[in-house]
Amino acid sequence: MTHGIRTDTPTPGLDGHRGLRDTAAHYALLPLRIFLGVTFVYAGLDKLTDSAFMQSGGAGSIGDTLRAARDSAAIPALIDLALKSPVGFGYAIALGELAVGIGTLLGLLGRLAALGGALISLSLWLTVSWATAPYYYGNDLAYLMAWLPLVLAGAPCLSLDAAWRARRRQQLGGYGY
Repeated sequence: MTHGIRTDTPTPGLDGHRGLRDTAAHYALLPLRIFLGVTFVYAGLDKLTDSAFMQSGGAGSIGDTLRAARDSAAIPALIDLALKSPVGFGYAIALGELAVGIGTLLGLLGRLAALGGALISLSLWLTVSWATAPYYYGNDLAYLMAWLPLVLAGAPCLSLDAAWRARRRQQLGGYGY
């Protein structure tokens, strides 16, 4: 807020309505939020329902995936830490993806959910997909970059966060956040 003027929402035009450009800007992050939210919910559920993945060894297991990536990882110590309990790590990643995806879709603690998604993507980029060449073939770096606008902006529309902000503003007479 600057001098009593809200700066986080588009200003209505002279006729009291937002212009097309302002409306598009207001909803610009929504497609990204939906894509990342659905993708992370799917990834979490996919891991949780894949009996081969949630094993410490064997084809398609989290354990074998970690061992295969260890020598080419940017930070092998992260993989060594995960290998102390690969199944526990697999559940942590899957549940983290699920929580991030649901939080992102609902716009519940949007910046925190996006930060969680960015941290998951960063850890996967520094370990599992680090050796991908050329670097732009590795999807984890692209996901990391996709999370950053949501870390900065949160879930400004069609979200529980926005509903809570509107309710607080209403309770404070239209001037609070």
